[in-house]
Amino acid sequence: MTTRPPFTATVLTMFPEAFPGPLGVSLIGTAWREKGLWALQTLDIRDFSEDKRGFLDDTPAGGGPGAVLKADVVARALDSIPGSSRPLLYMSARGRPLTQARVKDWAKADGITVLCGRFEGVDQRVLDARGFEEVAVGDAVLAGGEAAAMVVIEACVRLIPGVLGAADSLSSESFEDGLLEHPQYTRPRTFEGLEIPEVLVSGDHRKVAEWRQAQREETTKARRPDLWAAHLDKTTAEHASAKSQVKSDKARGE
Repeated sequence: MTTRPPFTATVLTMFPEAFPGPLGVSLIGTAWREKGLWALQTLDIRDFSEDKRGFLDDTPAGGGPGAVLKADVVARALDSIPGSSRPLLYMSARGRPLTQARVKDWAKADGITVLCGRFEGVDQRVLDARGFEEVAVGDAVLAGGEAAAMVVIEACVRLIPGVLGAADSLSSESFEDGLLEHPQYTRPRTFEGLEIPEVLVSGDHRKVAEWRQAQREETTKARRPDLWAAHLDKTTAEHASAKSQVKSDKARGE
């Protein structure tokens, strides 16, 4: 029986010393350093500059402030990595939003390769030529892609079997079914005059499940109306499909 190689995250960055950062602690770090369930590699883009001064960037074509990482330098760094079918991700404020659905797709691969930009960004030609997906972790601009890369890597790695332990704990998290997660509580029962909701200590599992579902819906509706609208559309479509199937079954006499 062949064993699948560990999920490998390869990071192209000007600052490899920024890693592993939070990726090296807690269960994520243990799964890497002790269990070997995933691997982290960093590649210093500076090593691939052919300029005697080690320059990686140049002024933007057409003028303007700042500097742009050169296409040939990034290409040499990327081409030094042994060939694989891993997704190529470029962390960019103008990229498509990071979503749990995208993360689940990437986590099915044998790893990801992440390019961390700096300055004004990266020459578009190398992004197009190599087929990078541009990814944004939020509607905000960072000084570089390193922190964003850690977010993406952690989101992928935590889905690897064995990394977090209980697989069933993943199914009720935010975004898994289009809704945000419900609030969580633990002991002490009273904290600064605030009580744990009575239903959660009632012992009635059905009522607990109903309360949690209602909280997920209310939280999503209030905080993420975009997700709530999508959830309603999906629910309406599912109900319409179910009714159509019932009618079809009756027409056939089933």
